[in-house]
Amino acid sequence: MTHPYSSRLRGVLGVALGLLLSVGCGQQGASLDSTGVEGSQAAAISRTKPKVRIAAGLWHSVAIRADGTVWAVGNNSAWQLGITSVEDTATPVQVPGLTSVTSVAVGDFFSTALRSNGTVWGWGALHRGQLGIPTTTSPTWRQATPVQIPGLTGVVAVAAGDEHALALKSDGTVWAWGDNWAGQLGDGGDGYRETPLAVSGLTNVVAVFAHDQTSYAVRSDGTLWAWGDNTFGKLGIGSFVSNSPVPVQVQGLTNVVAVTASPSHALAVKSDGTVWIWGLTNPTTWDMALAPVQVAGLTGCSDVAAGDGFSLVLKSNATVWSWGINNQGQLGDGTQHDRFTPAQVPGLTTVSALAASDTHALALRADGSIWSWGSNHHGERGDGTPPLYATPSLVQGALVGGQMVAAGASHSLLLNSDTTVWSWGLNRAGQLGDGTTVRHTAPAPVPGLHDVKAIAAGGNKSLALLYDGSVWQWGDGLLVPTKVAGLSNINAIAVSDTHALALDFDNKVWAWGNNTEGALGDGTWTSRATPALVPSLSDVMKVVATSHGSYAILFSGEARAWGSNMNGRLGISTGGSSSAVPLPVVGVTNVVSIAGGKDHGLAVTASGQGWSWGSNVNGKGLAGSASSSPSPRPMSIQGPVDVVAGDDTAFAWDGHGILWAGGDNGLGERGNGTRNPLELPNPVTGISNGVNSVAAGGAHVLAILPDGTLWSWGDNSDGQLGRGVPLDAISPVPSLLD
Repeated sequence: MTHPYSSRLRGVLGVALGLLLSVGCGQQGASLDSTGVEGSQAAAISRTKPKVRIAAGLWHSVAIRADGTVWAVGNNSAWQLGITSVEDTATPVQVPGLTSVTSVAVGDFFSTALRSNGTVWGWGALHRGQLGIPTTTSPTWRQATPVQIPGLTGVVAVAAGDEHALALKSDGTVWAWGDNWAGQLGDGGDGYRETPLAVSGLTNVVAVFAHDQTSYAVRSDGTLWAWGDNTFGKLGIGSFVSNSPVPVQVQGLTNVVAVTASPSHALAVKSDGTVWIWGLTNPTTWDMALAPVQVAGLTGCSDVAAGDGFSLVLKSNATVWSWGINNQGQLGDGTQHDRFTPAQVPGLTTVSALAASDTHALALRADGSIWSWGSNHHGERGDGTPPLYATPSLVQGALVGGQMVAAGASHSLLLNSDTTVWSWGLNRAGQLGDGTTVRHTAPAPVPGLHDVKAIAAGGNKSLALLYDGSVWQWGDGLLVPTKVAGLSNINAIAVSDTHALALDFDNKVWAWGNNTEGALGDGTWTSRATPALVPSLSDVMKVVATSHGSYAILFSGEARAWGSNMNGRLGISTGGSSSAVPLPVVGVTNVVSIAGGKDHGLAVTASGQGWSWGSNVNGKGLAGSASSSPSPRPMSIQGPVDVVAGDDTAFAWDGHGILWAGGDNGLGERGNGTRNPLELPNPVTGISNGVNSVAAGGAHVLAILPDGTLWSWGDNSDGQLGRGVPLDAISPVPSLLD
């Protein structure tokens, strides 16, 4: 699943790997040119020469096996697995032509390997100079076969950021190449470089680290130096005002033995076993430390790894400790609850090395086995779990004859023919209504709910309308269905991640929830927890709730919209400002169906004409190649009879029984067997005889077919498809990388 934090930070990152370094105690150096106090730099480097067997990139992982060969798994869009025959794989493949490899490092879409003879080899994306060779060397922007990086010999360590790399030579110098927009190459400039060049003035280095667009080096005197991106104060220099294109000393740290970094924070271990953190220390509260501060409660530590908002520590007793964001099981503690105090990862012992990326982690154990946890959308854990559910298939254990489906961000609801409600998927906010926060992958009844007429879901919220006209809600912290006070005589319901709507038998609309964008339609921007009438709106036959927005169809066939007008999704012919009161959707009449996402709207008229407005990125407006527009434009599909939408998707079915899809497809939500982006609408595979009910969630889709069977496709991070093992592993599981 996604997390609010992820939308506020750049969603890509490279390797986050801390290394155990046996650097002895020493005094802080006075300048870049000072010499170490422990003796010769050659001796220091020899003692700390790292042997990195595992590395984690954005969506792929790499490991060295005992025979010195390299194996890779996960995403292969840039050929970073060293082969061209697959796009993604959950089963590791051998990188051809590499033997006697001692260390690996990976970026977002490229990989590097250090061989025992001191040469460095690279493969994958090369468009920003990541492979240390001219881009003209390859006829495309990617290179599958590992190539030796020219001019590099005597290398003892490698590191990789998103699109740049570092090499440490035996003489204590650091060499850099690749992207340089934040100064991460340390050459004083910001232009990318296709060939390695020594980082000016940096000597006596015993270890290098890189992540995102930031680089780090530990010198033989135990001081830590950093350069490049300083977002959130990742350089540890007491401010986050500007990046640094040259190495600067991290404040207050001496006797450093291990380092790691993420897009937002960095960690270091000192020789006394304490852990220090700087940057964004708590992404949920936006707490920052512009210089290193000690992490309370941690002693006896030897290594660190960091991902996007989470941290891992390896202790000298070979146990692993974690804290931070946990929406995809990154902490490995068997839950999906964020936690900002370190705690031991259960059941994980005898660990010798760690690696972490955006939302997944790897651990190498003393017996040579590799364990993994967290996300697996591209097979990056390497445990064989299928990473893609891009065609419809039956929901396991679903009852036949369901009347209606609803989908939240990562959970699913089914209204059964016996008027009971069934739920499955993510449950960290109680959205399954079973009194727990434990997810489950197969439909189970919501206790105590019966005589249900309709259901709705959005974000982490769930709603049920009973035949007696009452409305019940759960999720968003409510673990069991709770009656909504002040509502009666209700005929229809709708809910999004931000607010809820109820339509009564007097054809009036009630609204409650977040109102910062005017989604409650009462003329104010004040949020409220209890329902109130939407003024000046009557004769309503249908309501739809989207994130920070609302739609209504009147009995006259007119459509109304209010709330956020992101990218013109209100259909009022202008972009820009939100509206706190309902406004007419211009140019569309005789509307019988309406839907919307975070920045697009859609409608179907009684004559079978489809219209859409707002964004049409990836064809989410079902408008073919039409550009985005705040004014309604015709859909490119013929004869639609109904339409539904997710945040960034849209689905319409026509009179011939075909279900058409548009919008995002990164997780297979368009149901065509791929995750490729598309501009034109596509028919969903295997659905040709119509549908009884369709629901689009955050990135998954549910459909009840005319025979009463329930089908699903798209994201299965938390079991919301009801099709076997969830993609996100919340506890360590064996990887096949070893």
